[in-house]
Amino acid sequence: MSDAGESPPTDGTSRSDTVQSLVRGLAVIRAFDAAHPRLTLSEVARGAEITRAAAGRFLRTLEELGYVRATDDGSAKRFALTPRVLELGFSYLSALSIPEIVQPHLERLSREVDESVSAAVLDGADIVYIARVPTRRIMSVRITIGTRFPAFATSMGRVLLAGMPDAALDGVLTASPLPALTERTVTDASALHGELDRVRAQGWALVDGELEPGLRSVAVPLHGGRGDVVAAVNVSTSATRDSVDRVVAQYLPPLQGAAAAIDAELRLV
Repeated sequence: MSDAGESPPTDGTSRSDTVQSLVRGLAVIRAFDAAHPRLTLSEVARGAEITRAAAGRFLRTLEELGYVRATDDGSAKRFALTPRVLELGFSYLSALSIPEIVQPHLERLSREVDESVSAAVLDGADIVYIARVPTRRIMSVRITIGTRFPAFATSMGRVLLAGMPDAALDGVLTASPLPALTERTVTDASALHGELDRVRAQGWALVDGELEPGLRSVAVPLHGGRGDVVAAVNVSTSATRDSVDRVVAQYLPPLQGAAAAIDAELRLV
């Protein structure tokens, strides 16, 4: 029996081809993110776009399996993911050689520039962190492996988007909202296309306060054996410590050197 309000698949599959319980269960997990780590039953239902009754069944199942824990702060019962959800992505990450290749290079780069460095891949319209070496807290949101951010407003996202074929890029941007995350965020599609053209031409991207006020980041792409862009690495810093000119002059050259070393290893995989 399907839940009331459930919409049909929109990806060309028939309902007989799709296990709807799995679809809705994954939607419940995706309702949690860095900005919403603890949710009430109603919030999960809204985020997953399912009924409260269905959300309750999925949450109880996930809790029994150890993927969700419930807490009561006195005002409402809230749910949160447990570290066990990392198992769901472990098979992908363990089969992907990029994180293990990237990590030692990031550690060397971080020591050289004394700033936080990261690597990410593109998943739809988001970037997903696959490796990171933090030196200090520079964002209000804690970044861990698996953290997602909108690609259009991040330096790593822009080099990844710029590395896409035009048709695929148009599809991603057309389907993606461009919310103003800060007062500096580029939200005009035409302006964003122009910025991505510039990134593609120069081979790197700098984002200044578009994801979070005061956060400056410079990124370069990583290439696979066929020369296609497969990931990105960046250096992040605070606007109170480093000017834009210093970010480009002091951090970009070692970042490019680290990326070249990583590319050399990726070509052997």
